Amino acid sequence: MPDDFQYYMHQCLDLAKSALAAGNPPVGALIVWDGKVIGSGIESGKSTGDITNHAEIMAIRDALNNGYSEKLHLAKLFTTHEPCIMCSYMIRHHKIPEIIYGTAVPYIGGFTSKYNILSTQDVPKWGNNPKVISGICLEECTILNAQFLELLSKS
Repeated sequence: MPDDFQYYMHQCLDLAKSALAAGNPPVGALIVWDGKVIGSGIESGKSTGDITNHAEIMAIRDALNNGYSEKLHLAKLFTTHEPCIMCSYMIRHHKIPEIIYGTAVPYIGGFTSKYNILSTQDVPKWGNNPKVISGICLEECTILNAQFLELLSKS
């Protein structure tokens, strides 16, 4: 595993901790191009009431707002959780070629669920499917997830 995977994933974990502190699932995401963070996102769907405010979508929106729309097809997306189906659609639409994540989301994940949007070849305009690398900082991501589930059980 390249050293930069750990470096960027630790930044995602810090973002995920912020999401958790606000009562959201602990997901943080970064878009990295040429060694530079061009977009970041913190999961905020629960706290804002807007289901589209997933960390990966927020990171893509941030990169677009920062003027990097022409670089997304060259970038990497780092995220603490496997992108869900909704986020995976946006990733494919913008042709982000590499996804690095921590923990899987088996029922609604865009790679490990039966709705494997990240690996499908059935939508011709999406082109090649992205390279997907999982299990980065898995233990830290799992611990944050457990903390979120504990909060849910108390509410």
